[in-house]
Amino acid sequence: MVSTLAKGLGLLVAIGVIGAAGFLVVTAPKRQPADHWANLGDPDVAHGRDIFFAGGCSSCHARQGAEGDARLELTGGVALKSPFGTFYPPNISPDPDHGIGQWSLAEFGDAMTRGVGRNGEHLYPSFPYGSYARMTPGDINDLYGFLKTLPASANDAPPHDLPFPFDIRLSLGGWKFLYFDTGPRVALQDADDEVKRGQYLVEGPGHCGECHTPRDALGGFKSGKWLAGGPNPEGEGTIPNITPGSKAVGEWSKDDIVEYLTSGFTPDFDSVGGSMVEVQKNLAELPAADREAIAAYLKAVPAVE
Repeated sequence: MVSTLAKGLGLLVAIGVIGAAGFLVVTAPKRQPADHWANLGDPDVAHGRDIFFAGGCSSCHARQGAEGDARLELTGGVALKSPFGTFYPPNISPDPDHGIGQWSLAEFGDAMTRGVGRNGEHLYPSFPYGSYARMTPGDINDLYGFLKTLPASANDAPPHDLPFPFDIRLSLGGWKFLYFDTGPRVALQDADDEVKRGQYLVEGPGHCGECHTPRDALGGFKSGKWLAGGPNPEGEGTIPNITPGSKAVGEWSKDDIVEYLTSGFTPDFDSVGGSMVEVQKNLAELPAADREAIAAYLKAVPAVE
C-alpha cells in the first residue's frame, strides 16, 4: 500500500516536473529570426522622426513635463502606475553606458516587436510591444536611426516597483502565451489604402488600444472591446470609447477627427485634456496624410456602444 502510494506520488511529481519544463520551453523569450533585421540599408532618419512621434516615445521616456527640445532627451524614469505596481521606463538615449547606444538593431528590434530584452529576458508589457509587434522592419530601422541622433543622457531610471508575484519575469511567458499576437486587431472589409495605413498606425506604432481598450484581470485586452474605452490603466479616471459607437467618433466627421488630432480642438470648441494632451501633441507632428488615415480608420472600425 505504502509502495503503491509512493509510486503514485512519484509519478505525479514527474508529470509536474515535465509539465513545468514544457511550459518554460513553450513560453521562453523568442527573438526574431536573424535575417529579419538584415539588408535594411541606411535608415531614413526623417521618416524615423515621424515614427518616433507616432509611437509617442517621449511621453514615457522623456522627463515628466518636458517641453520643446527636452522632449528629445530620453532619460527615462517617468513613473507609470498600474494595478500591478509601478513601472519606470528606461533611458533609451544613445548613451553607451546608461542608454541603448551599444545595442544592435536586432536587439532594439527584438525588444520592440517581441518584448525580449538585450539579455534575453521577457520585458513587461507596460512597454507596448504588443502593439509595436505590428511594425515593419523598415520602420524599426528608421526609428532606431533617428534615436541615435538624439542627445545622450547618463540618467539611470529606477527599477520597477512590483509586488510578488508580478516581480517574477518568468510569468511573463505565460502572459505572452495568452495575449501576445501579431495579427490585425479587427478585420476590416473592403478597406482602402488610407484605412489600411490608419490601421497600421493605430494598431502598431500609435498603440492607441493600450489605453483605449478595456483589460481583464490579467491585463490582457477584453475580446470584442477594441477601442471601447474603460478604466485608465494608470488608475486615474477613464479613457473614452473611440469607436463609431461613441459620441466622439460616431458624431464627428472625419475632418473633425483630423482637426482634433492636429489642433486639439473639438467641433464644439472644447480642447483636448488629460493624458491625451501629450498624445495630441505628438500626433500633430505627423504628416497630414497620416492624421487623415488615422481618422479614416477610426470611422471604419466596428462600433462598440
